[in-house]
Amino acid sequence: MDTRILVPTDGSDSARAALEHALDIAADQDAIVHVLNVADTNEPSLTRLGTQVVDALEEEGEGIVSAAAELAEERGVPVSTHVVQGEPRETIVRFVTAGSDESQPDHADGVAFDFVVMGAHGRRGLGEYILGSVTDYVVNRSEVPVLTVRAADDATVTYPYTDVLVPTDGSVHATAAVELGARFANRCGGALHLLSVMDELPEVADAETAPLPEQLEENIQEVLDDDAATAEAAGAGDVRTAIATGSVPREVISYADDEEIDLIVMGTHGRTGLDRHLLGSFTERVIRTSPVPVLTTRRPDEMD
Repeated sequence: MDTRILVPTDGSDSARAALEHALDIAADQDAIVHVLNVADTNEPSLTRLGTQVVDALEEEGEGIVSAAAELAEERGVPVSTHVVQGEPRETIVRFVTAGSDESQPDHADGVAFDFVVMGAHGRRGLGEYILGSVTDYVVNRSEVPVLTVRAADDATVTYPYTDVLVPTDGSVHATAAVELGARFANRCGGALHLLSVMDELPEVADAETAPLPEQLEENIQEVLDDDAATAEAAGAGDVRTAIATGSVPREVISYADDEEIDLIVMGTHGRTGLDRHLLGSFTERVIRTSPVPVLTTRRPDEMD
């Protein structure tokens, strides 16, 4: 069964970057790309052309997906296009599961696509740009992993991935990210980096410069060792672990820069409570600032 990749697009620069990256992956994995444009029913869009009343947003959407299809065909990647009406956030999430007539799921888990690739930022209507509210919604509710791509001067998008980073806190969602990151690293023959970041340590006044208490560091290393074993079982051959203290988004981005990471894989939720692991609450901040694509996932049986 072919891999199916869904690429929601609104014609923005970020969506174009996401599409191009999806085509790179699709060409490598012999996948089919489904390009989706949602004509926002919250926006006034009907207009008269001569004697006909047309939907300007649908017309615009047809142009956007047609341009995307041309790009896919130039790359030799099979493509299917869809323009549907609805509220963009909810429609994309529903489409992930239901698909369309030509993309009805025969997956065992009942979803129409293997993963989603979309821009970290987008736009609404006929030109009004929004800062990722649609992407944030899809990331937190999608039943399949979501790969987000930024289009910015400080962003680098490369494939195949030679170094994959998974920030982990031992939560079930982080473990799902470890397994997913291992599969991508294995497919690309790359290294998998596991990073645990302690944020806002209560024991010290300056968490970024003070050393970790010995017992706490041992506990963190145990989590990393468990995750490394999980990664190896999932196929990762080169697994590296690291511990950092400080702001989670800053430490993740810093590590990605220092180690020339090509892909960050994160759980959308994390652990909270006395152990102070707050990974999931920082995922969206990493998506908005990451220099490389971010792939998010969560454990299906822990969906909330």
